[in-house]
Amino acid sequence: MANFLFCSLDAALIGDIAWQVSREGHDVRYYIEADSDQEIADGFVPKTDDWRGDLGWADVVVFDDIWVGGDIGTGELAQELRAEGHAVVGGTPNTDALEEDRGYAMEVLEDHGVNTIEHHVFEDFDAGIKHVQENPAPYVIKPLGEVQNVKRLLYVGNEDDGSDIVDVLRAYKKAWGHRMKGFQLQRKVEGVEIAVCGFFNGESFVEPINFNFEHKKLFPGNIGPSTGEMGTSMFWAGRNELFAETLGKVEGWLADEGYVGSIDINCIVNEDGIYPLEFTPRFGYPTITLQEESFESETGQFFLDLANGRDPELEVHRGYQVAVRVVLPPFPFDDQKTYDENSRNAAVVFGSDSREGIHIEDAKRVPVEGTDRATGERSESGAAVDGQWRVAGESGMPLVVTGKGDTMQGAREQAYGRVDDILIPNCYYRDDIGERWIEGDGDRLQAWGYLGPAV
Repeated sequence: MANFLFCSLDAALIGDIAWQVSREGHDVRYYIEADSDQEIADGFVPKTDDWRGDLGWADVVVFDDIWVGGDIGTGELAQELRAEGHAVVGGTPNTDALEEDRGYAMEVLEDHGVNTIEHHVFEDFDAGIKHVQENPAPYVIKPLGEVQNVKRLLYVGNEDDGSDIVDVLRAYKKAWGHRMKGFQLQRKVEGVEIAVCGFFNGESFVEPINFNFEHKKLFPGNIGPSTGEMGTSMFWAGRNELFAETLGKVEGWLADEGYVGSIDINCIVNEDGIYPLEFTPRFGYPTITLQEESFESETGQFFLDLANGRDPELEVHRGYQVAVRVVLPPFPFDDQKTYDENSRNAAVVFGSDSREGIHIEDAKRVPVEGTDRATGERSESGAAVDGQWRVAGESGMPLVVTGKGDTMQGAREQAYGRVDDILIPNCYYRDDIGERWIEGDGDRLQAWGYLGPAV
């Protein structure tokens, strides 16, 4: 058994993984920086209010994001801690920049022979508007810097002459000009959107490789505002062409950086080629939750081996996996009054004792009166031993529900069957996670020859 220190220096994102590692018998301490998120994971995992003071205790330090208040990212902190001899799951300043600076990310890909889509970075809105007017085409607007976390600002153009892009840029200049330090215009490409994700141990990628499909729009059918993510479907496979032409080409660069953790590259794929869109050099959410659900080897041992540069010999579910994010008002927007009236401290009620496939995000567990604070112990049925589950934080994202199956449809049926067992007043979720694969994305990827056999 090992000591794990989980650190959320921006938003609290890693509570469910900390809970899983704790249930496996490891000692866990979870640090959350944001005052608004202090209650998240209460009653599920032990907390600490001094992560630096716990470094000597920890066998493994896990950072959940690249963002930190101020100018320093977690990549710089992780690099410093590794230099001091700590085992750390986290990035480096250069890998942080892959997400923060999309232009830099494209340069890294091009320097390593990866095919990229035409793209241009602008710091001035008028210059971007002029470019579209002089080069009419559909584009995608991708904000740069920390403001890119406001997911609804990502805009995918629909007009062949780019007129809608011009209108949106003018609106952004008025509403966001004071915060958006720049943006990337990327030429729109049609095809299947798929992310290639690998875990890197500082020297090489761990096999198998993860392939996942994001569902970012709020409503079924990819309608409505963009969110961080409403659900994910995935499978695992070997080093196929999708991997070889994307992450495989930067494996040496990541080794030189000493990167440790999950790294994801989202792509558009069609019969003409593979076109990378953007990096996620950290855990994805709820991607990591679904990946953990599909692990058949121990999660804690996996991260212990990963952080120490060993091959974890990862075993995963053979088949397909689906995750559904269950959310509450005002998600994906910020509205304190709406959250207070509809969602704050709301009870999470289950129709049965089973908690299989139920994962926490912005949730806490309130102990039963007269008992000690719950720490994640579970009964043989899988239910929490004591404590009422409640909504925590201020984002309105209490739960992720997962399912697995031999087919994508089987995984969907299990996930949505578990969603039906949950009652939270005013909750909502997408009911079409995984349908794109069934309706043709899987057949197209196979026909184009990009996929080897799933593990």
